[in-house]
Amino acid sequence: MDMEVEGDLEFLLDFEMLQLPEVSSFALKSNPYVVEALFSQWLSLPETGRLVNSLVADAKSGASLNVGGNSTGINGVSNHSLPSMFPGGSTPPLSPRSASSSPRMAKQRFGPSSLGSPLKLVKEPAREAIPQFYFTSGRPAPNELTEDFLSKANQFFLSRSDGVQIKEFKSVTKEICKLPSFLSTALFRKIDVNCNGKVSREQFINYWIMSNMLTMDLASQVFTILKEPERNYLVQDDFKPALQELLATHPGLEFLQSTPEFQERYAETVIYRIFYHINRSSNSRITLRELKRGNLIAAMQHVDKEEDINKVLKYFSYEHFYVIYCKFWELDNDHDFFIEKENVIKYGNHALTYRIVDRIFSQIPRRFTCNVEGRMGYEDFVYFILAEEDKSSEPSLEYWFKCIDLDGNGVLTRNEMQYFFEEQLHRMECMAQEPVLFEDILCQIFDMIGPENEECITLRDIKNCKLAGHVFNILFNLNKFVAFESRDPFLIRQEHEDPTLTEWDRFAHREYIRLSMEEEAEDASNASDVWDESLEAPF
Repeated sequence: MDMEVEGDLEFLLDFEMLQLPEVSSFALKSNPYVVEALFSQWLSLPETGRLVNSLVADAKSGASLNVGGNSTGINGVSNHSLPSMFPGGSTPPLSPRSASSSPRMAKQRFGPSSLGSPLKLVKEPAREAIPQFYFTSGRPAPNELTEDFLSKANQFFLSRSDGVQIKEFKSVTKEICKLPSFLSTALFRKIDVNCNGKVSREQFINYWIMSNMLTMDLASQVFTILKEPERNYLVQDDFKPALQELLATHPGLEFLQSTPEFQERYAETVIYRIFYHINRSSNSRITLRELKRGNLIAAMQHVDKEEDINKVLKYFSYEHFYVIYCKFWELDNDHDFFIEKENVIKYGNHALTYRIVDRIFSQIPRRFTCNVEGRMGYEDFVYFILAEEDKSSEPSLEYWFKCIDLDGNGVLTRNEMQYFFEEQLHRMECMAQEPVLFEDILCQIFDMIGPENEECITLRDIKNCKLAGHVFNILFNLNKFVAFESRDPFLIRQEHEDPTLTEWDRFAHREYIRLSMEEEAEDASNASDVWDESLEAPF
């Protein structure tokens, strides 16, 4: 029972708060009954009543409540120090020692009692204002950038107070916005939402600043202008206004204005090439991240500055379009704009095996956009020819890897490669060429690739090898396999002369020369036939 009372007193009474300098805290703690008696006597003193009244008055007035402070109370008490329980000089002095070594002083300095009374008001530290670091539409443009833009816009619209039409807006797009000029139509339509046919100074400035275009990089600006407002990706139709303006204004494409059907085919081919290289997810939707990772923006800037369209090898070259279209037209015997499996077998002078063509028409590497069963459309052919003629690009490596990966488990095994090489071996025997054992071919393939796992080849292994394209040629393209084994010194010298050209660039250049020579020969033959007929004597 005594232990319970002692524990209750220690819990209810803070010996330090009694502030009895005449008695040590150790003596108080060891004699709880004495503490209770002293506390009762202390509460009965008149000075204690005046102190409590003074503290209550200070609390009501909002003054700082400090039991040991010097603030003046309502009864003229100039010191709120607690009244002593012992007469002056009735207790012996403490042993001399430094105040810093006193356990009580240390507790007052570092313990909770150093704050004084529990009723003391502690001031909260001032809150530091954190500047805004996230903006929904992007960080606002600096004042200098905004002022420079406004100055250029005001100068341009100074003599055009009624606004500008779409023909005049091209200079705004190129000079003020620093965008490719053939994006002016798309930008004009973005601003002229009411289709008034004119864009005023206020409309242009509001759109450019409110859309936060000033702080965007060029890729983000192009992405925002081309896409529809409710989408966060680009589809094929989003590129058509820009390509229509390019066809109408670029000096290197003026000759196509008399043949609208070829203008349409050119625009389609450019769009298919863009999606082949940029849309790595193969879902027909180009995201901003894909656009930034690709080289389309640089190609747009190049084509806007270069008058010779054929010097822009990325996407926009007319010669490249000419080669793709003519190769498709050669295979399309009935010219219904569809080709069948038997037509693709003839491609490249029967270069491909039946087994690889079967995989292509099984739509394993890519699902056809053509809705006719068993046929390949023009867009599907563009993807095929780009993959076939440039096996150094990542889209091509992914295309053919899916074809060889029969079980779709993400690795190429010995059996899968042997399945495709068997037909190659049979064709070599039919052509009276010396056959090559598959074991030797397999060793050559693994030496070229250097896979991490000696039992199989992954797509990562393929992409890390510069000779991966030749591996696919070994398995299903006999003509290129033989050409690689013979190592034509002329072709090797050409590759070393201009290493910036891709396999596709070299192929398109050779084919364009061949096709143009054949066309010239045909034109000359037709002209001679007309000349001979005119010399024939009438009967």
